[in-house]
Amino acid sequence: MRRDLPYALGGLALGVLLLGNAVLTPDAAPVEVLDVALVLAMAVGLAACRRYPVVALGVVTVAMLAVHVRVHPGVSAAFPVLGAVYVTAWQGRRWAAAVASLAFLGGFLAHDISMAPAGRPGQLVAERTALLLGWFVAANVAGLVARQRQAYLEQVEQRAIEAERTREEMALRRAGEERLRIARDLHDSLTHSISVIKVQAGIAVHLARKHGETPSPTLLAIQEASGAAMRELRTTLDVLRAPTDGDRVGLARVDELAERTRAVGVPVQVTVTGQRGNLPDEVDQAGYRVIQEALTNVARHAGPATAHIQVAYAPAQLTVAVIDDGQASPAEPPTPGVGLRGMRERVSALGGTLRAAAHDDHGFTVRATFPLDGCAVTARRGEEPG
Repeated sequence: MRRDLPYALGGLALGVLLLGNAVLTPDAAPVEVLDVALVLAMAVGLAACRRYPVVALGVVTVAMLAVHVRVHPGVSAAFPVLGAVYVTAWQGRRWAAAVASLAFLGGFLAHDISMAPAGRPGQLVAERTALLLGWFVAANVAGLVARQRQAYLEQVEQRAIEAERTREEMALRRAGEERLRIARDLHDSLTHSISVIKVQAGIAVHLARKHGETPSPTLLAIQEASGAAMRELRTTLDVLRAPTDGDRVGLARVDELAERTRAVGVPVQVTVTGQRGNLPDEVDQAGYRVIQEALTNVARHAGPATAHIQVAYAPAQLTVAVIDDGQASPAEPPTPGVGLRGMRERVSALGGTLRAAAHDDHGFTVRATFPLDGCAVTARRGEEPG
């Protein structure tokens, strides 16, 4: 109804103009009740012109022809018809607009010729008719131009939407291509080497058993670790090829990780406190990776040591820690390597904090805390306290 309001106000304004012109024109007939009713019918027709253009155009044309015949207010009777013709042509009913224009012009001209005084020159009638003809041609053309412009703007908007959608699809496709490239590079660079390690370790175990010897625990640990690395690498490659959840590692497999670490000669204890809830996949996997990297550092740098894994579940946060009693001391702080930097980046990306420091006497602690605020994970970039 708000969109129809300008048409209704325009109809009322034209009606007032038409009646005022009829009163002020010297040769116009007196305005009667029927004439006022015809003007009101014109105003109603213009109010409904947007919804029912053809019907409204017919009502306005007939009403204005009747007013012109009865009152003869001059060219002001053509103004409402011009507005209705423009709206009808703008809505694509160009044939209806053309027929109404010809009908009004024909009736207007016929009445003027029939009512012209004997001494009135025909040039005045011809000039007024030519003026009205130009106005009606302009109204039809303006309506068609407005419709074409509207169609052009809609087409431009549709193209913009399509371009945005295409841009998003192209970005997703490029991301998929990049994942495939990374997967191929990882496969070419790592899978072959790990496979060779696993095969060689398997051959050494087989030969030892064939000669009646007990395989070395270190050799068995190498065989088991290479197999686990192959499985995790395949899972990672599958995720890169198709970004689905897959068989991701998580804190539920901490016992397997501890068992593999014991196999290489590092005693490991596992302590789990609290009740495990529905952890976000990113937090679950990040906690596992922090423990995995910390145990790797213990095996490589701590010397003869015992490791203690702590996993603490709480409603608002998750805490994982690896504590060892190795050779580290505050007097010789460790040089941050790729492992520590990777852990810090992984934890910080999930809004958590990582602390890695030596004990006062000897040993080292890696402790990571992840927030669980009910809205999954709040990503936060930046340096966290060490």
